Formats: sequence, C-alpha cells, structure tokens
Amino acid sequence: MKRILFVHFFLCLCCGVYAQGGVSFKSTDAALQTAFVRAKEMALSYKGKATDPVGPWYESALPPRSAFCMRDVAHQSIGGEILGLSKENKNMFRLFVNNISESKDWCSYWEINHLGKPAIEDYRNDTAFWYNLNANFDILSASWKLYLWTGDQEYINGAGFKNFHEKSVSEYIKRWVLQADSLLKRPTHPNAPVPFNDNDAFHRCRGLPSYSEGVPNIKMGVDLVGAIYSGLMSYAAILELKGQHDKAKQFKEKAVGYQKSIDALWWNDRVSRYNTFYSNDNKFGMDEGETFLLWFDALKAGERKEKTIQHLLSKDWNVENLSYFPLIMYQNGQAEKAYGYLLHLTDPATARREYPEVSFGVIKGFTEGLMGVEADARLNQISTLYRGKKTTIAELKDLPVLMTSITVKHDGNIATTLTNNGKKKILWEPKFLDDKGKTIVKKAVWIKPGSSLKIKRA
Repeated sequence: MKRILFVHFFLCLCCGVYAQGGVSFKSTDAALQTAFVRAKEMALSYKGKATDPVGPWYESALPPRSAFCMRDVAHQSIGGEILGLSKENKNMFRLFVNNISESKDWCSYWEINHLGKPAIEDYRNDTAFWYNLNANFDILSASWKLYLWTGDQEYINGAGFKNFHEKSVSEYIKRWVLQADSLLKRPTHPNAPVPFNDNDAFHRCRGLPSYSEGVPNIKMGVDLVGAIYSGLMSYAAILELKGQHDKAKQFKEKAVGYQKSIDALWWNDRVSRYNTFYSNDNKFGMDEGETFLLWFDALKAGERKEKTIQHLLSKDWNVENLSYFPLIMYQNGQAEKAYGYLLHLTDPATARREYPEVSFGVIKGFTEGLMGVEADARLNQISTLYRGKKTTIAELKDLPVLMTSITVKHDGNIATTLTNNGKKKILWEPKFLDDKGKTIVKKAVWIKPGSSLKIKRA
C-alpha cells in the first residue's frame, strides 16, 4: 500500500496537481497546516482526466474503479466546491438526476465510471443492480447545500433536478414503501426481480434500505430514516424559497414525522443507544449507522444526542465513517476530538486514508468545522465561527463561495478578519464562542469587493 501511495503521489506531482493554486490554509499550528496540505493534495489527485468520455469528474468510489457513486459524491461535493471542482460537481450531479427512471423504480445509477457508463460492479440491467435507498435523499440534500454554498440556481430549479427531487419525495417513497408509518412493516424486497435469487447481490441489494451493507435480512436502517428526514427538510426549504409555503409546510411536517419515529421506535433504553437496523424477522439490532444520524442532523439536542456522540468517540471506525467526524465533532462541541481526527486522517500511517471521502471530509472539517464558514445564497450571506484553540491564528485564503472568493483569518477567538477578493458585495455575519462555549452572533455587515473588515469578539 505504501508503494501504491508513493506512485500515486509521484504521478500527481508530475502532472502538476500539487502546483495548483486555489484555496490555501495558514496557521501558527504547523501540524494543522501540514494536515490541510496533505488533504488538498490527496483530494485534487482524484480529479479526472480532461479526455475522459464522462466529462468533468473526480474519484468518489473505490479508487481502482475510476468511478463516482451517489453517496460519496453527495458527501464530497462541498469539499469539491472548496477545492474549485465546481464543473465536476455539476456534471456528476446532472448525470445522477438525469438517469432516474421508472424502469429502475425511480432509482438512478448508483455508480458511474469514467467512460460515462453505469459501473459494471454495480449494474447489470434495469432489473438487476446495486442501489442504497438513502441515495436519492442524499443527492436531494446535497443539491440544496450546493445551492446555499454556490448560489447556482440549477441545483434547485434545473429541469433535471426538479424532476429528480419531485419523484424522490413522491413516487420513489411509494414504490419502495418508505412512508413513515410503513418503515417497520414494509417488504424486505418490495421491487425484487422475478424470479428472485437471494444469492445474487444485484437482486438482494436492489434497494438496500441502509448504507450499512453487511447486515443480512435487513428490512430498515435508521440511517435511511435520517436520510429521508434530511431530504424532505431540504425539499421543504426549496419549496419555501419558491414561495410555495403551504406545500413546504406539508413536507416539513412529513419530515418531522420521520424524525419523531427515530426517538419513538429506535432508542434502546437498555444500552442507552439507538438501534441501527430492523431485520426481516422483526428484531432490532446494532451495527453501523449512528454516524449518519448526525450527518443528516436528524437528532434533537439533548441527552440522547450527547450519548450518541460519546459512543461514536469511544470506538474505532472504518475510514468511511471517520471521514465525517471532523465536521460532525466540530459542529457538536467536540473541538479537541475533531482536531485529533484532522491529524489522524491525514497521517501517512493511517490505513486506507487514500479513500477519496477521507481527504474531502478533512477539507470540509477545516472549512465548515474549524473555520466555521457557512454560506446562505438566499441572503447572499457568509457566516464565520472559529472553533479552534484560543491562541492559534488560522487563515483560509481564496475560498470560492457564493460565486466570489473570500479570505477568512481568525486571530484565535479574539477577532476575525474577512476579505472580499471577488467582484460582488457579500453580507458577513461574524460569530464567536464565549468563555462558556455559547455562540455570540454579531450584527451582519456588507463587505464590498476588494475590501476587508476586522471584527473583535468583545
């Protein structure tokens, strides 16, 4: 593996990947600075070739496949925007939303390769293919997040996106029996090929109700419940933005129903944890899945959420799970742990750190977690909140966001400077943590192109 990584590094160096500009990070903490450089180099090394038939893309699946899958793209997409891979994001998302079809029971292609074809590892024909049902809701939520980050209206108004979103929250839910009151009663394989072959993964996993793929006879995964909640909340927000207030209210109420079911049905009092799957023999069990409850923001603040976080911190997980930890832990008041994950996931000694989700997850952890940059295209607003060590200076330079570019510099928890490098004014809402960890929100101010403003916490 070390030899593979060395060759991978050498080839990328030769083709100029590591000489690219774009976003950069500086800090008085040398370890943080090294971690960012390593993550950026690794992530950019997965950019596809300009001559690939599929068009602009980046690796978002098992690297030997030269492909991208729906889950990984959804989770890597904001990291891609941060790294300047907006064309790649747009192309991959278009391919996913445009390939939804009734013949696949309103699924798309789970994985597409660099040739622009459904990956043979996951697809035989429209009646036999691998598909995790979380995917439609993950892509829907990611489309909404991409709009908020970029301001690109196609992600919410483009014909292909609108069709995908509408079908996912209606026909897809009906076809796969995913109504809130049917989750534990649904058939295990509601759209199984006939004749059904349980030994054929393309039959058995054509509509896998979880991202946890190693559980036999799974009827429902709690992560899918969280994904549906997130997808419906995102769809409600899209409708609200379009002025469809009554319809938005209806979908928000539907989303809340899924969230309530998580606490009503899935909590295990005996071990103070959430069950993560429900089996075909009508029994709850525990495997992976809790990470996604936080990723999809499907847990209410309180004791159960805190116990979930503590459980996640108490165990070793595979790198796919760990790739979400920097952002999740920063956002949930675990800054010291998040810092440790940034360093761990970029350490050359860490096994499988070359899995693409890892480096992209670290970039998100730096940008949205440590530096606390959030964007809201509805208001043309950027907010910032430093979550690092009080005495550490950290600067994120030339960050592409809202179709412009900014530089954010945190002087520990004392002051923040925002520089508008672009050609359009932006609204900036500075935030700080007080000595008790509570968030202080300062009055939003407009920053003109080419200007900087420094705001102190006190």
